[in-house]
Amino acid sequence: MRWAAGHRGVDLAAGAGTAVRAAAPGTVSFAGTVAGRGVVSVELTGTGSPPLRTTYEPVRAGVREGERVAAGDVVGVLEPGPLSHCPAGCLHWGLLRGEEYLDPLSLLPPWMLRRGPSRLLPLTGGGWAGFSPARLAGPWPRLPP
Repeated sequence: MRWAAGHRGVDLAAGAGTAVRAAAPGTVSFAGTVAGRGVVSVELTGTGSPPLRTTYEPVRAGVREGERVAAGDVVGVLEPGPLSHCPAGCLHWGLLRGEEYLDPLSLLPPWMLRRGPSRLLPLTGGGWAGFSPARLAGPWPRLPP
């Protein structure tokens, strides 16, 4: 499924300073600044050609390009974002295959998606940026076609 134009990803509520964790195992393909914001991208292991890539921003990277990460590994720390976008702070989480944007929620296990409408609210006090998919039951990640 092609992801909508414009905002290409999802915002996960969390405050600045929250640890940001890799959604799935892979290799860091980018860790730096884009348009004044910190960005980390992880190329996911075993996801075909071109491989899937997750993106996280605004993040102060705690990893380097070429570094391998496991699901749940900390890749950086959430930085303050533009206040007009997420007044309480948020992580922008994206998913791409090549240059095509996909819905990053497609990586989540089905039981998380059967809970009614999505809300950009923290499930716990730490918010979603501290979410660790490595702690979920069942196969991970669920890769889109």
